[in-house]
Amino acid sequence: MKRIALFLVAMALSSILLAQTQNSDSLYRQPLKTVLSEIEGRFKVKIKYSENQVNNRWVNYALWRFRPDVDETLANVLAPLDMKVNKEKEGVYKLKEYEYYRWNAAEGQATLNHLASLYQDKASWEKRKALIRPLLYQAQQLSPLPAKPLSKPIITPKRVMDGYTVENIAIEILPGLYINGSLYRPSKIRGKIPVMLSPDGHWGQQRYRADCQLRCATMARMGVMAFSYDLFAWGESLLQFKPEDHRRSLAQTIQTLGGIRILDYVLSLKETDPGRVGISGGSGGGSHTVLMAAMDDRIKLSAPVVSLSSSFYGGCPCESGMPIHLCAGGTNNVELAAMAAPNPQLVVSDGKDWTVTVPGQDMPFLKTIYGYYGQAERVENVHLPEEGHDFGYSKRKALYDFLVQNFKLDVAGVKDKDGKYDESKCTIEKEPAMYVFGEKAERLPANAIKGFEQLEQVFKAATK
Repeated sequence: MKRIALFLVAMALSSILLAQTQNSDSLYRQPLKTVLSEIEGRFKVKIKYSENQVNNRWVNYALWRFRPDVDETLANVLAPLDMKVNKEKEGVYKLKEYEYYRWNAAEGQATLNHLASLYQDKASWEKRKALIRPLLYQAQQLSPLPAKPLSKPIITPKRVMDGYTVENIAIEILPGLYINGSLYRPSKIRGKIPVMLSPDGHWGQQRYRADCQLRCATMARMGVMAFSYDLFAWGESLLQFKPEDHRRSLAQTIQTLGGIRILDYVLSLKETDPGRVGISGGSGGGSHTVLMAAMDDRIKLSAPVVSLSSSFYGGCPCESGMPIHLCAGGTNNVELAAMAAPNPQLVVSDGKDWTVTVPGQDMPFLKTIYGYYGQAERVENVHLPEEGHDFGYSKRKALYDFLVQNFKLDVAGVKDKDGKYDESKCTIEKEPAMYVFGEKAERLPANAIKGFEQLEQVFKAATK
């Protein structure tokens, strides 16, 4: 009561001082900078912001939005401006533009609780899943899928390494639009073997990174075909587009279509075992992993790395640019991940990004869904509380172990005497060796799309 009384006194004093300039005719309007200063003084807090964030921004009914609680006051003041604050520590806030894709953990838990209330058993869950899946295609303007170009993949000469080979491949997924990657295969192939799609994430050097090459080469040495591929307007795709095109909403659609066409290709190979097809990517590649496993039942195993969270929807438009999370009255990445059930799924999380809540908040939900099939043990979590946002050795080891267990692999040849996975026999190639179209794009097909505007025209024609 005392706190409320003091608040009302402060509001009264402010009203007296502003009485001559503040009234309903002016909408009680004040500059945002002035309002933030008032909040800082009244609640004894610090709000960090740049001048560009507050210049020429005004708050209507400014002081009427104040409440006795600072967090409620900040929400009331900033929400109409599509702004928010992140609480860095007690009494210190940082002003941010509204982030539709980032919620707090409590909001994530509340959403999971709501979703869990929509089904109680396998039958009701399958009904929900059947509702969501076609809507994911519609949300990305992929219903129906555009016609597949009749061109054959462009494949570079095979490079022979220690226990595996590498070929660079470009697949035309729309007229003039190519998705590029590298296919790693075991040197000796007997019968049908597994395949793993390995989409790149939002790290530097794209699929040319050492950790990406080590992961795919090691999987090949374990007896798995691994297809490493670029995100849209990322890597070799930059021959056709500008880097800023990656942050357009259509990027998500193009990446999904690319994943579908890569699946078409690898399943056409005589050595592919269609019962052992998996996908694993990290960061933005992890979001793509979850979406692909939810949409395409040809995928039999998934492993999103440092990406999955009920309170983070993907900060890049290639993850959340299309309204996939608004499907069926609203969903989130954890429910989408649950759509992979009862196929084996590994969730790798860490303690220094948004995946910190996975063990206590997101895994119970996934376990419940897998439990509907009597297969709760088929969804696993490796949580690394002291690690951060990368695809380092410990994350790769978790993936290797999971593949050994579920794809029934013999790894005697890839472990050292101490039982550790030996990646030292993998060759880290220089970037140009992994190009499909040459160092100067001299092999880029004549029909290649050049620029986002042309892509939009081609996509519109292909989906009308």
